Amino acid sequence: MKETDKIHPADKGEEELLHNVRHILQEARAKVIHHVNSTLVRAYWQVGKYIVEYEQQGTDRAGYGKAVINTLSRRLVAEFGNGFTATNLRYMRQFYQCYPKYHTLCDKLSWSHCRTLLKVSGDAARDFYLHECVKENWSVRQLDRQINTLFYDRLLASRDKKAVKEEISRTEPGRVEPKEIIRDPYILEFLGIPQGEHFLETDLEQLLISRLQRFMLELGKGFAFVARQKRISFDDKHFYIDLVFYNYLARCFVLIDLKSGELTHQDLGQMQMYVNYYTRELMNPGDNPPVGIVLCAEKNDAVVRYTLPEDEKQVFAAQYMTYLPTQEELQALLQEV
Repeated sequence: MKETDKIHPADKGEEELLHNVRHILQEARAKVIHHVNSTLVRAYWQVGKYIVEYEQQGTDRAGYGKAVINTLSRRLVAEFGNGFTATNLRYMRQFYQCYPKYHTLCDKLSWSHCRTLLKVSGDAARDFYLHECVKENWSVRQLDRQINTLFYDRLLASRDKKAVKEEISRTEPGRVEPKEIIRDPYILEFLGIPQGEHFLETDLEQLLISRLQRFMLELGKGFAFVARQKRISFDDKHFYIDLVFYNYLARCFVLIDLKSGELTHQDLGQMQMYVNYYTRELMNPGDNPPVGIVLCAEKNDAVVRYTLPEDEKQVFAAQYMTYLPTQEELQALLQEV
């Protein structure tokens, strides 16, 4: 290296110059990548549009649509590369069919994101995943996971369709009702616990902490981690809340107690005590009342119904599943909620 190429640590001006130039180049590179992605997504939508319009020019063409795509694919691959396989061309056609009027939010996603969205059959559900993916900056893997665990359907099970629709545009703190942040069931397949394996509540807690980012994805929007084994004390007695979060959209603390077995009325009573303590001793000015969730392996709806008041707004019970259920299993479970 030449003497003139060296940047001396003592020269703060040169270090600042290097930092500023690096920032400009990194920002420019990110913009180029984004522009390339959005241009490709729009181009693929346009390709899908041309394919659909060609097929719809006459009923005689509908019969050999598969042959048309295969022929088109061979010629495009020869000229433009492997991005135009017959399978990918069918995705482009489906992309146009799902969005006959191009959705500008698709500009913010990669083609892999858009392909993943095509797995969703309903327009309302697909629109929800599209908005959430952009807003929460989900990776392709995270988007795929949310779709496979019926995240949208689980939201519908906890509130009405109008409220879910409003979820798309709701980002301001305090506009979310505390009860709306509850999911049931919670899917914890990312913990890697084999189905049917016995484990302790402390093991479950440690696994959730070690995979906190993935757990917070499952919890939903607006969650921030506060504490584990949060101690509260009164009358020389100590109690420990497994996990404490704060949801900035609902503006409230969220207390979670983990249970490895079936829900009991004592579990709900204990959570009621935790919620009462937080309400009276630990709420900050401007906070909404805290929410408590007993997260259990088996939820007994009768125990919930006869232990809690009918209009209970702070204490909830929800089931967790440590494996990825089939969509049929999830649908059956959601019908019971």
